[in-house]
Amino acid sequence: MAPLISHAVPVHSPRRARPIKAMPWLTWIRKRLFGGPWDALLTALAIWAIAVTLPRFVEWAFLEAAWSSHDPDACREAAGACWAVITEKHRVMLFGTFPYDQHWRAATAIAIMLGMMAVSAFHHLWSCRLAVAWLLAIAAVLALMLGGAFGLSPIGTHQWGGLPLTLMLFIGTVVGGVPAGILLALGRRSSLPAIGAVSIGFIEIVRGVPLIAILFMASLMIPLFMPEGVSVDKVLRAQIAMILFFAAYAAEVVRGGLAAIPRQQFEAADAIGLTYWQAHSRIILPQALAIALPALMNDIVRAFKNTTFVSIIGLFDMLRATSTALQDPRWTLFAPEAYLFLAALYFVFCSAMSAYARRIERGLPDGGRDGRS
Repeated sequence: MAPLISHAVPVHSPRRARPIKAMPWLTWIRKRLFGGPWDALLTALAIWAIAVTLPRFVEWAFLEAAWSSHDPDACREAAGACWAVITEKHRVMLFGTFPYDQHWRAATAIAIMLGMMAVSAFHHLWSCRLAVAWLLAIAAVLALMLGGAFGLSPIGTHQWGGLPLTLMLFIGTVVGGVPAGILLALGRRSSLPAIGAVSIGFIEIVRGVPLIAILFMASLMIPLFMPEGVSVDKVLRAQIAMILFFAAYAAEVVRGGLAAIPRQQFEAADAIGLTYWQAHSRIILPQALAIALPALMNDIVRAFKNTTFVSIIGLFDMLRATSTALQDPRWTLFAPEAYLFLAALYFVFCSAMSAYARRIERGLPDGGRDGRS
């Protein structure tokens, strides 16, 4: 009788090759650039445009450019860009009409402001100590710019200009405008008719008027309301105007975040006995600001670019300082290079703030959905 169990010889199947894993960048290119017929067509047109323009731009901007010269004739002889205008006029472009021999004070003020902005980018450093550090930094910047103490010669605000003025106006706009916008947003949702009407009226009037008009009104009308013999500095007037303009837009952004909070959150705060300010400071506002953060950061980036409007009322921001530097008839011909440098400077600041905003957004509870690339 044959055995019931037979020992069969195992049959080895041929070894299969390891599946090829798609590279992440290749997948990204296929999805984003060649996801469909129209995407492929637009990508091909973009590649063609880059291939046509990039070589000539590289020749003009780098290979045939004049990089450093005190003589504009060297730029006229060069076939490319004249970056020498920046090396020749960079002090006026960056510091405006600030006294030449005191530029080290303006440069130190720039370093302090940029350093504090960099330190404030780290969340774990947000505390009362950081607020105190900001107050000390602002005091140091004002002491450097104004002078009159510590052996520094006094300098009037009419001589401020360039990058220090731009940064001071921007920081003042954000520091003053964000709290004002939050208060206006809360006032617009207030159950008290008078507060609600005042908040709505302010927001709608300011949002319905261009920033240039508000700057003109602040520059011309604020002195009319001052007592006789009392004057308000022009830089302070511009700062007030920019804060009011920013606050009106920030109020609507924050109001959108408040409207997104479920009603149950307010009812729960009432149920546990929290007061109005306790409920909003501990429960409502943190959630509303997290929701409104992307749009609020957009307004903050816009506020940095809006500093160029102060040139309308005679302040020497970077744009007007550059225009003043180019009034030299020897270098007027090379204005495009100077304005390209200015545009690159604004791009660096704005792109850095945008990147920081995206990093914050990815750290929010719902940021994972929106932060995917």
